[in-house]
Amino acid sequence: MTEITALLSDPAAWAALVTLIVMEVVLGIDNLIFISILSNKLPPEHRQRVRRIGISLALIMRLALLSMIAWIVSLTAPVFTVMDNAFSWKDMILIAGGLFLLWKATKEIHHSVDHSRSDDMLEKDKTDMVISNVGSAIFQIILLDLVFSIDSILTAVGMTDHLPIMVVAVLVAVTVMLLAADPLANFINDNPTVVMLALGFLLMIGMVLIAEGFGAHVPKGYIYAAMAFSAGVEVLNMWSRKASEKKQAVLAARQAALNKAETAEPGV
Repeated sequence: MTEITALLSDPAAWAALVTLIVMEVVLGIDNLIFISILSNKLPPEHRQRVRRIGISLALIMRLALLSMIAWIVSLTAPVFTVMDNAFSWKDMILIAGGLFLLWKATKEIHHSVDHSRSDDMLEKDKTDMVISNVGSAIFQIILLDLVFSIDSILTAVGMTDHLPIMVVAVLVAVTVMLLAADPLANFINDNPTVVMLALGFLLMIGMVLIAEGFGAHVPKGYIYAAMAFSAGVEVLNMWSRKASEKKQAVLAARQAALNKAETAEPGV
């Protein structure tokens, strides 16, 4: 209690908290995009439940890992060396998570452009396999939650030494994810081009995770700047399409009125 009181009166602690919340929210975007894409593959009545379960699992994992900070920090210790490159458990987890993201995003892109029937457990039209679908989706979400949670906690440990600040930042970030989950998933589902863009983001994130696993530091600012730029371009394209559709609708209504006037009897 004394430590918490001291932190509440310390401006540096508040600054660290705000910075860490922003970082955790930004890191949570990757997690949220994956959950949104995966849940949208399920029948509509199951999507919200799976998103809630996925985000709740992300919170539980983050809080559990916070309680094992000493163990988490030890994950950065080298386990073996290959060609003068030392690999830790963290590196191997990042590489495995990156490979999984590459595999999953590539598979989803393939399904987006190839509409032939397949044996994928997450195909939308297989309503007779809903239970298996939900279980498969949750299992994949758990795998990625673990990767993103470890990355999130290591980021928190690197920014502050105070556990209460880490806990509050994680709780706020996951709350933001929970509030944004449905609007983001619905937006992605209603805009097919955004789905492809989001899958492209997952490919990029997968490559970054693999690169970091091999010791290459990739500044997160560049990644999210590229994502923001791509999202901005897509927003402009969406506005352009809506303006074009509205113009076409006006022209069609005007042409329909002219046709009606031409076919009307004289004097009517």
